[in-house]
Amino acid sequence: MRLGSTVPNFKCDSTKGPIQFYDWQGDSWVVLFSHPADFTPVCTTELGRIAVHAPEFNKRNTKLLAHSVDQLKSHVDWVNDIKSYCLDIPGEFPYPILADPTRELAVQFGMLDEQQRQDPEVGKTIRALFIISPDHKVRLSMFYPMSTGRNVDEILRCIDSLQLTDRLKVVATPANWTPGTKVMIIPSVTDEEAHKLFPKGFDKVSMPSGVNYVRTTENY
Repeated sequence: MRLGSTVPNFKCDSTKGPIQFYDWQGDSWVVLFSHPADFTPVCTTELGRIAVHAPEFNKRNTKLLAHSVDQLKSHVDWVNDIKSYCLDIPGEFPYPILADPTRELAVQFGMLDEQQRQDPEVGKTIRALFIISPDHKVRLSMFYPMSTGRNVDEILRCIDSLQLTDRLKVVATPANWTPGTKVMIIPSVTDEEAHKLFPKGFDKVSMPSGVNYVRTTENY
């Protein structure tokens, strides 16, 4: 799935019952993240830490949806392991895990080649993560190797950036941005327009090239 692609309205079984994606998503954002298989150590930590941070995703009107190619019964057993390993998960496990034993959904999302889907050894899904906006569009994707666990704070930071720049379309967030710090005014906005949009002011950064393209503001 490329950036800007529309996520299909798939139907799939999950640990919280059948999911018809558009109905389940409603008007929320979604983080859909896949795992190569159940009972994998790094993925166990990821599902656990994301579960612990579920309230932070809720604050951002964002639903969580995990995916693995194993059977539903295996998912249920894995959830019990995750809860045993991550004892700070409050209450019931907070989000569903999709069961995709035929790997049809994995192929749709570009996680597997069609030729691999019948091979249980080769046909392991890559560790992909998609942030999907309420209009069912893929807004951000991340792909991780088996050896490197995902950073939950970075996922939340990306959601904050996407939601801010959707609301305020004349800015972009710079490297290492966090909410409340400076944003950058996009180059297509003139200085005159910027003064109207940000009456409390913005900073212009002089560059050796003489090109006026770096302008920042905290007044958003």
